Amino acid sequence: MSAEKPRQSFAGLWNISFGFFGIQIGFALQNANMSRIFQTFGARIDDLPWLWVAAPLTGLLIQPVIGHLSDRTWLGRLGRRRPYFVAGAILAALALVSMPLAPFLLFAAVMLWVLDASLNISMEPFRAFVGDMLRKDQHAAGYAVQTAFIGAGAVVGSIFPWALEHLGVSNHAAGSAIPDTVRYAFWFGGAALFLAMLWTVVTTREYPPDEMAAFETNAPEAQSHSALATRNYGSSAIWIVAGAIIVWAVGAAALEKEVYLLGGLLIAYGIASGIGIALARSGAASNMLSSIVGDFSGMPELMKRLALVQFCSWSALFIMWINTTPIVTQVFFGAASAASPRYQQGANWVDLLFATYNGTAAIAALTLLPSLAARIGQARTHIVGLLCGAAGYASFFAMPDARWLLLSEIGIGIAWASILAMPYAILASSLPQQKLGIYMGLFNVFVVVPQLLVATAMGSIMKRFFPGEPIWTMAFAAVTLLLAALAMTRVDRLTREPPAERRSPLKGLSG
Repeated sequence: MSAEKPRQSFAGLWNISFGFFGIQIGFALQNANMSRIFQTFGARIDDLPWLWVAAPLTGLLIQPVIGHLSDRTWLGRLGRRRPYFVAGAILAALALVSMPLAPFLLFAAVMLWVLDASLNISMEPFRAFVGDMLRKDQHAAGYAVQTAFIGAGAVVGSIFPWALEHLGVSNHAAGSAIPDTVRYAFWFGGAALFLAMLWTVVTTREYPPDEMAAFETNAPEAQSHSALATRNYGSSAIWIVAGAIIVWAVGAAALEKEVYLLGGLLIAYGIASGIGIALARSGAASNMLSSIVGDFSGMPELMKRLALVQFCSWSALFIMWINTTPIVTQVFFGAASAASPRYQQGANWVDLLFATYNGTAAIAALTLLPSLAARIGQARTHIVGLLCGAAGYASFFAMPDARWLLLSEIGIGIAWASILAMPYAILASSLPQQKLGIYMGLFNVFVVVPQLLVATAMGSIMKRFFPGEPIWTMAFAAVTLLLAALAMTRVDRLTREPPAERRSPLKGLSG
């Protein structure tokens, strides 16, 4: 009979997730200000998706690899996941300090790549870290606290340029210079990220491999590699052909050149899948490629259904992150040029809007969502959250001025809280402990792939059908969240619990 992990007190839950507060400060500064920085250097609205493509591409490449490696890491007192926290935090802090010093557009784009890669190195093991450290009946509580820190960190990161302006710091961009409000905010974010991550590293102790083995209640899933060896190469060929068709369509349909990246990724996965099958057939049991491909193709049914929900949800979120700045500055402040003072005012208002939805998420994660989940279950709570987000996006078309957009952000914030907490709480308890890192990394593929799809395809769609009218991207965001809510009904059917057996996700917050 397996041993039981000790129950964590609220202080333990705090320490386990506090590092995410710093990570999210970095992501919030990136999400709210990179379009602004790119436009300051002369980028057009149509160029923004391509410039943003670095962010999801690095996540796609890094997260499964880091998940696979962190499952197999043990560095003595530093532990299993914490080495990646430290490495990612140092690199991300350096990128945040360097970003505002960018002398031209290409440098800023490269630094976005470095920043997002570094944040992903720290972030991916954090999802598995909660599962490592907590009993199953505290998983939902752990992800709720983590979501609250994500919201709080994002509020700090989003509001800082706006707050600095009101404290008298210059918000004027002379020529192609980045405003002082943005520069100081990035430097503050670098320090805050590193210190928050250091707090979690110093105050937590990971369970060594022998203790983790004693806690394991699920039989380890060791079948993915052997199952991969029995597969033929047909599926690999399908991925390659699909990618080739997309590459051909770029020229045939006069699509934007960035769509080549989407086709190239499909071809690359098809080739990697074929190599993984060949290695598995040859008996190379310990190689990383076969392990990742085998685990991806052998995902549990619940994970597959949640993956579709994630795909739709994160498509909507990435649309918002890319386009909110040009929408607000152009539609609500009447300024399309980054050289205009009205543009800079609008860009700072976007920081406040992003702070609003993140603050709403922090509150909802600890109040509204637990109450709903106790009444109707986690899956149906997520459906409600997604519908709130769809309403928030759609309301952009009805708001008379920028101040009313604060109401839109409340609905988006509820959806954001649910997206960050509910899928992971549902999933974590169903996965084997020994593969928690790789499965969380693979699950996050369905966070980054839709971002790549938006980054490569949205520019072509908008240029062809809605040139110069970025507000229509919010209609796409609303529809994709409605599709996510519909897909979540399939998860609900698989996970439905009798009312008497439901537990509040925050039960166990106190010692």
